[in-house]
Amino acid sequence: MFRGDKPLHLLANPPNLDNIETDRQTDRQTDRQTDRQTDRQTDRQTDRQTDRQTDRQTDRQTDRQTDRQTDRQTDRQTDRQTDRQTDRQTDRQTDRQTDRQTDRQTDRQTDRQAGRQAGRQAGRQAGRQAGRQADRQTDRQTDRQTDRQTDRQTDRQTDRQTDR
Repeated sequence: MFRGDKPLHLLANPPNLDNIETDRQTDRQTDRQTDRQTDRQTDRQTDRQTDRQTDRQTDRQTDRQTDRQTDRQTDRQTDRQTDRQTDRQTDRQTDRQTDRQTDRQTDRQTDRQAGRQAGRQAGRQAGRQAGRQADRQTDRQTDRQTDRQTDRQTDRQTDRQTDR
């Protein structure tokens, strides 16, 4: 309780000024130590938290960068392989198609040429045979006519001689 404006415990024991100064110094010292300790603790926590945060961000950034590079490299590799495979497939198909087309054209041309040659040869052969047959027939006919004519002439001469 109070008497006037001072607390009772101060009235019964008047303050010793030396003690007050010592108390103040002790309080200041305690406050400084507490502040330092609190600051150190806070600094450590802040540093740890900042380090963790920085580490996380660095890790994420590194991971993203690595992922991007890996993805790009993988994409390039995949694209190259796909392009090579597609090119090979296209080349094979084109080659097969070209070969088939060339073979067909060559076969047709060869067949036509062989057909023409066979036709000419057959025509010549048939022509020769027909020519021979025609020659034989003409020869026979000529022989008959010659024989008749010869016979007539002979008959006439014989008749003339007989008539004389």
